[in-house]
Amino acid sequence: MAAPTLPRYDEAALSDLVPSVAAHLGLPGEDVLGLPDADRYVLLLVDGLGTAQLAEAAAAAPYLAGLLGGGRALTSVVPSTTATALTSLGTGLPPGQHGLAGFTFRNPFTGGLLNSLAWEPGLSGLDLQPRLTAYERLARAGVQISTALPAHFAGTGLTEAGLRGGRFLGVTDESALERRVHQIVDAATAGPRTLVYAYERSLDHEGHGHGWRSPQWTAALSWTDDLAARLRAALPDDVRLLVTADHGMVDVPAAARLVVEDEPDLAAELDLLAGEGRLRHLYTARPAAVAARWRAGLGERAWVRTRAEAVEEGWFGWLAPHLADRFGDVLVALRDDHAVMSRTFPRELGLIGMHGSLTAAEMNVPLLVD
Repeated sequence: MAAPTLPRYDEAALSDLVPSVAAHLGLPGEDVLGLPDADRYVLLLVDGLGTAQLAEAAAAAPYLAGLLGGGRALTSVVPSTTATALTSLGTGLPPGQHGLAGFTFRNPFTGGLLNSLAWEPGLSGLDLQPRLTAYERLARAGVQISTALPAHFAGTGLTEAGLRGGRFLGVTDESALERRVHQIVDAATAGPRTLVYAYERSLDHEGHGHGWRSPQWTAALSWTDDLAARLRAALPDDVRLLVTADHGMVDVPAAARLVVEDEPDLAAELDLLAGEGRLRHLYTARPAAVAARWRAGLGERAWVRTRAEAVEEGWFGWLAPHLADRFGDVLVALRDDHAVMSRTFPRELGLIGMHGSLTAAEMNVPLLVD
């Protein structure tokens, strides 16, 4: 069986990006990515734009694809999913140190299932992730930090957990390209040392709904390319533009989907099933037995690891002991275009594009510098 694409924490992972920028803005630490020196940066994160997808669809994105040759390669984190990756980006920490363990994972306060995008009433982001974010550290050092996100993200648990610090710029109309460009440029030029984080999500939305090779996805890529190109043209020359992504994507055909409720051997002895179709957290009192059954049942379709094995292999970085039970006792990362589905997550059953696993298509993301 081919080896998984492992995250390159402390070398070239998404969690290394903001600390590398911070090293140029006066904070202690090292730029492990070799970024160009500047006093002002804009970081545009395109949700779902893996390196392989951008390379294959280069004709639809001439500006972004034109930067691929001179760009740097990053890996996502594990799981390669938005909540975990954006929290690693914002904190500068691997998942094992911030504890946002996936799209869904075990709530450490209730023992039930926590959806990291929908969150849970009464639970704050600070409760779940109290460590200083990289943005907070920069703001305390006098750098003007701005985060340009959809307006309804303000005050959400995920925003508080990983992206707090600095000024929140609410985007009320995500399709208003010129307005978004002006908003970002104004923030980037508001002081002598600035960092603007901007988030674009249309590509991921179309990929989930239609697949990343669909006309809808390609149209979203072209729109995103236009956004990035116009942003670069509007920014002063001394402002450095960085474009990256949280993860790539794999299209999963119906024939490659296994429904866990239809497999009694796989469902046995599970206390809780979490994660998503491409990477499942299995919570159980008998991890060795459960892992053995899943290995036998899935064979070449998945990498199955106990938590200890995944940690030893470097999936999450160093795993803080007080965060360990948020991660599955057994981890199931799907290979090729397979997925493990569950009827307890009915909305997932309709997805075409998915992510979360450790394939190169999901793990490798671009770092484009202009």
